[in-house]
Amino acid sequence: MNICCIGAGYVGGPTMAMIAHKCPDIRVNVVDINAARIAAWNSDELPVYEPGLLEIVKGARGRNLFFSTDVDGGIVGADLIFMCLPTPTKSYGEGAGSAADMTYIEISARRIAELAKGNKIIVEKSTVPVRTAETIRRILDAPGSGATFQVLSNPEFLAEGTAVADLENPDRVLIGAEQTPEGQKALQTLVDIYARWVPRDNIITTRLWSSELSKLTANAFLAQRISSINAMSAVCEASGADVQEVARAIGKDKRIGPYFLHASVGFGGSCFQKDVLNLVYLCEAFNLPEVAEYWRQVVKMNDYQRRRFARKVLHKLFSTVSGKRIAVFGFAFKRDTNDTRESSAIYICRDLLEERAKLAIYDPKVEAAQIFKDLGRKEGDASIEICADQYEAAANADAVLILTEWEQFRSKNMDYAKVYELMRKPAFLFDGRNLTDLSQMRAIGFNAEGIGKGL
Repeated sequence: MNICCIGAGYVGGPTMAMIAHKCPDIRVNVVDINAARIAAWNSDELPVYEPGLLEIVKGARGRNLFFSTDVDGGIVGADLIFMCLPTPTKSYGEGAGSAADMTYIEISARRIAELAKGNKIIVEKSTVPVRTAETIRRILDAPGSGATFQVLSNPEFLAEGTAVADLENPDRVLIGAEQTPEGQKALQTLVDIYARWVPRDNIITTRLWSSELSKLTANAFLAQRISSINAMSAVCEASGADVQEVARAIGKDKRIGPYFLHASVGFGGSCFQKDVLNLVYLCEAFNLPEVAEYWRQVVKMNDYQRRRFARKVLHKLFSTVSGKRIAVFGFAFKRDTNDTRESSAIYICRDLLEERAKLAIYDPKVEAAQIFKDLGRKEGDASIEICADQYEAAANADAVLILTEWEQFRSKNMDYAKVYELMRKPAFLFDGRNLTDLSQMRAIGFNAEGIGKGL
């Protein structure tokens, strides 16, 4: 069997690397029009940082895992084609600000229809609106197509930073298919691939539309939990409660559970906001305005949490940060990834730059060029300094902001006394991820603030 994956991003690259690793008899071709990205996949500096990923890629690359810009060749030679393409929120036209932009999906579907011969199985791996498979099928079945197609939905449930572990030992693999003999045969083909290493009980098979909607629903529910605990963090600060103690107490309720109850400066990443807004758009399209507004509030609360944190920094620094050096610890949207998409750090840094702050930013994995791009500034902008480590960032800083939960920023892993000595006085610390012991930070001398911790 030959597999082709269109798209060498955060989903396509790691997923195909794991399939090649677990199925050495299957040839896996990952294709992308971005030559620089493909070159990176063929090097030891992968475009995606995930713990353990480089070892998996190097073990299979050149054996049965190949990265190429030959999209057409990959399509022609494949029995099974994964579509791992971006579906960002539309920024133009109808549905701007909430609907998914399906441009890349349509372009790829049309290219497959033009080139494919024989029997092909097309697998939606991207996060898509419900009934996207129907659209893909209409494109593929256009007159003149030289192939027969079956379309499956196989949404990804990877968490960046733990993608390799998630792929190697997933809690579930979801596959949706049409309820026809041909659809069920195609479904079984994909089930058999995953069953090489995933227990059959963990492979869930559903109708096509159920699979597509399940991905949006899962991300919306997780985002809702984060926004809910962040809403309570504001109440905790106003009342004198501690949000971590509240989260621990309610997390012991088996009906709620402890996961995604970590108060912070807000969720980021490529999925949560995009998928919640996509669900909002679907609800509006189905004339369900009350349901749409309910889910829109999840995103509004996330935005509020970011603005609230930036306002707190401004207020505590005597209502002005103009000309002040602010050290930023962490720029990726979460630890163990170099992905900055929708990172809360971007929004907070932009707010502070508007107040004319001087930012000294350190992140273990994010490149300087990406930081400048995300902040909408040209490289060399005097308002932004990219630092080699956290101590360089802290030197002569008025305040430190912890915005990503990298393990090295935890109080037990870092010399915060040294950070304090390097800073101007009074020295402020704003822990947006609750990684430090605030009482310990205050004992050192910091004016220390956390998320959801009343004084």
